[in-house]
Amino acid sequence: MRHRTAQRFPILALTALMAAMGSQTQAADELSARDIMQAVNDRDDGDNQISDMEMILIDKRGKQRIRKMRSFGKDFGEDDYGLIFFLSPADVKDTGFLTYDYDESERDDDQWLYLPALKKTKRIAAGDKSGSFMGSDFNYSDMSERSIDNYTYTLMKETEVDGHPVWQIESIPKDKEEIEETGYTKTVSFVRKDNFVVIRAVGWLKKGNRLRYMEVHDLQQVDGIWVAMEISMTTKKGKKTLHKTVLKTSNVKFNQDLSPDDFTIRKLEKGL
Repeated sequence: MRHRTAQRFPILALTALMAAMGSQTQAADELSARDIMQAVNDRDDGDNQISDMEMILIDKRGKQRIRKMRSFGKDFGEDDYGLIFFLSPADVKDTGFLTYDYDESERDDDQWLYLPALKKTKRIAAGDKSGSFMGSDFNYSDMSERSIDNYTYTLMKETEVDGHPVWQIESIPKDKEEIEETGYTKTVSFVRKDNFVVIRAVGWLKKGNRLRYMEVHDLQQVDGIWVAMEISMTTKKGKKTLHKTVLKTSNVKFNQDLSPDDFTIRKLEKGL
């Protein structure tokens, strides 16, 4: 469901450049659905990023659990590497998550989860990426880019979200393998016309007749980069909310001193 919804988890950030699509003069109303999603994919999301994050898990009764994290992101050519460490509470402290997000559509992204209680690093297999990331409403597949070549896009209509003109675009996986890996049978995204930020999305889960609703509640520019400072992901069955995750980002810094050694399994297991 991701399609760069927000800043990379180190997630997701946001500014689209029309030049990345090969034509600075192409009028917005001439863009196809795929052109728009290509612009979403190609926009500048910054580099060498460090940020603090708060994950709030809310169950169907409204009970909350709060987790503190620190995230790191770095570009390696066309590939993106990300690392997250959980800082609190005690039951998840020192848990780490490492992602290698490859640009090549034929190459599966690599993900590893370090569990300090077991002193063990688990590689997330393709068949497990549709599972919940650390009990949240984000799947492991939401934590990395999906190749735009794996989807068929339809421009449904032009509308508004919170007063901003948007394109409403439907994304359908081209094969069963993509559905199995992501956990979604289709996604409808709402892309802002002024900056190519996906500010709302709805994903149809392949199991349980459930929907996932992503919403960007706070969007800001940091050093010229659009960053979603607050995102929610809500899982519903019909009108009933089953679970909700709120992700808040703060202290975002780009152009930090990060090296390739900061994105290795050794660093994942060593921690902060």
